Amino acid sequence: MPKKNTTQSRPAPLKGGETHQQSTTLLTTNLGLPISDNQNSLKAGGRGPTLLEDFILREKITHFDHERIPERIVHARGSGAHGYFKPYKSMAHVTKAGFLADPKVKTPVFARFSTVAGGAGSVDLPRDVRGFAVKFYTQQGNFDLVGNNIPVFFIQDAMKFPDLVHSVKMEADRGYPQAGSAHDTFWDFISLMPESLHMIMWAMSDRAIPRSLRMMEGFGVNTFRLVNEADETNFVKFHWRPVLGTAAVLWDEACKISGADPDFHRRDLFEAIASGNFPEFELGFQILDQKTADAYDFDVLDATKLIPEEIVPLEMVGKMVLDRNPDNFFAETEQVAFCPSHIVPGIDFSEDPLLQGRLFSYLDTQLSRLGGPNFHELPINRPKCPFANMQRDGHMQMLVPKGRDNYEPNSINPDGPRENPAQGLRTAPIPMEGTKVRLRAASFADHYSQARLFLRSVTPQEQKHIAKALTFELGKVDIPEIRKRMLGHLNIIDKALGGTVAEGLGMTGEAEKITPAVPPVDLEPSPALRLYGKYKPTLRGRKVGVLLAPGFDVALRDALVAAIKKENATAALIAPKVGGVEDAAGKKHAADMALAASPSVLFDAVAVLAGPAGDDALTKNPDAVGFLMDACRHLKSIALAGVPALAKKTEVAGVVGVSELNGSKEIAAFIKFAKNGKVWEREAE
Repeated sequence: MPKKNTTQSRPAPLKGGETHQQSTTLLTTNLGLPISDNQNSLKAGGRGPTLLEDFILREKITHFDHERIPERIVHARGSGAHGYFKPYKSMAHVTKAGFLADPKVKTPVFARFSTVAGGAGSVDLPRDVRGFAVKFYTQQGNFDLVGNNIPVFFIQDAMKFPDLVHSVKMEADRGYPQAGSAHDTFWDFISLMPESLHMIMWAMSDRAIPRSLRMMEGFGVNTFRLVNEADETNFVKFHWRPVLGTAAVLWDEACKISGADPDFHRRDLFEAIASGNFPEFELGFQILDQKTADAYDFDVLDATKLIPEEIVPLEMVGKMVLDRNPDNFFAETEQVAFCPSHIVPGIDFSEDPLLQGRLFSYLDTQLSRLGGPNFHELPINRPKCPFANMQRDGHMQMLVPKGRDNYEPNSINPDGPRENPAQGLRTAPIPMEGTKVRLRAASFADHYSQARLFLRSVTPQEQKHIAKALTFELGKVDIPEIRKRMLGHLNIIDKALGGTVAEGLGMTGEAEKITPAVPPVDLEPSPALRLYGKYKPTLRGRKVGVLLAPGFDVALRDALVAAIKKENATAALIAPKVGGVEDAAGKKHAADMALAASPSVLFDAVAVLAGPAGDDALTKNPDAVGFLMDACRHLKSIALAGVPALAKKTEVAGVVGVSELNGSKEIAAFIKFAKNGKVWEREAE
């Protein structure tokens, strides 16, 4: 591979944070071999591929992969769906992958969305990264695109993955917190690993508390290669873009949703598909050649870095539609096994040291979790194209191979499976050279510039929420030295951010002085990184809660529901009691849900319709008062009709984004606010 930067180095120790380097206890392998470098896997040169020879990496990853069975160690809580993928056009000029060659061909897929840190029984809405994995059942074999809803990762080398996950999981001595990063061990690790800081900005943003699995972006994270028939290669970054646009909830909403409906995301995905509102995601490629990659100040092999779309625009190549729920959660969603090593001709790997370790780790994990080498024969994992090889026996063998030929070459069965140089996978012929080393390329050393880029690229609302999230998380850290170290890092990323968080913690002036290995630079902001404001306003796929109380106006309700449905959204009718509620004429109407079980956090916008008796009853009902006050606090569009006493008690009358319904004009105003997602003008400083 052409050299980008031949200078190599170990990660520089932090100034003022050397205490973790001073222990007299030797770090060893399981058999007592002292370890000289626990930061880098063994590579052929600083930017070369990871070597299978690295028995220390394999021991560490193998032990980690087998720590818990049968639940996944990470991404344990997931939700899945079947669907299909169709390309918009042939991509044969850059890849020989057949599923990208013909716009008329539908490729079956199975997608699984997940949280990372929590167990299978945790809630759907912790502050966490979300997994975004898709299995393509192509005619050339299965291709697994295993990514996240954030385009970068915490670490640069797979050697550090067990340490990262150990730190973020429940603390070893006490068994808590579950599914949360707001504790000492996680922030201790992060504060000592500056390469994590870019990811931290994303994880503390609203990206980590998405409104719906249908409304979040997905990324392949690692850099891969595309290979065409002429064996010409290009680097590629994979992106998924939701047709519904992106949306998130506020932190207070996330906490209350977790209490009201721990299965909020899972239920939302299942019900959307069951009702025919199929989630859709466009697949985009960022394609660049070696010469372009070598010209960047950052390294495309570094998983803690991204390529701004303003530099390399996305090329949208096709669409995935999820149109069928699993028939059995365990057999499909729980047993599906994704491996980044599952590729097809036309897609190949880069030398990204995080990806190189993943190629080993995922397969090893599936062998442990699913009981043996035949997990690929489970229906959800089995290819939908013919497959044949000489692999036999093993635990839970589900096939019945026939004949004597279980080896190759053989002359017993001339028609048996044979290698095919023309159709088979050919690894891209990338030249390699380098000395066996445990070093990090110098081109990986800038840990602050892209963290600063992300912070300064997002909207003011997102910046405010990042500061609040950091203040909350670090406020849960008991050890003052960890908080001081993190404040030092934040000051390097952005002094205003560091100052805001320090003030929120009551620690102004206490930040540790950190000297970065490479001084950060100011990069041109990338508006494509923001969550809000880059998609067209829409109410499609959202849910509006319509609270009905005695004496409500039926005609007004019908007009409101019709307007909601016209926007391809769902209207959920709520009543004080699930049995229903009477209108102004005394006629009883059925309700979809009861008020006590339907707080406003479960909806994207809300409306309250009542007559005088209903207004009086709602004003005395704590659930109704909380319903409206929370909706206002969470910046939702609100519509009111016939509830002046309730509006007065909750102090929402006259607030921006609150519409008094009298007819079609006011309904249109309510819908307009709702399509914008949040009424940001209402947010307190």
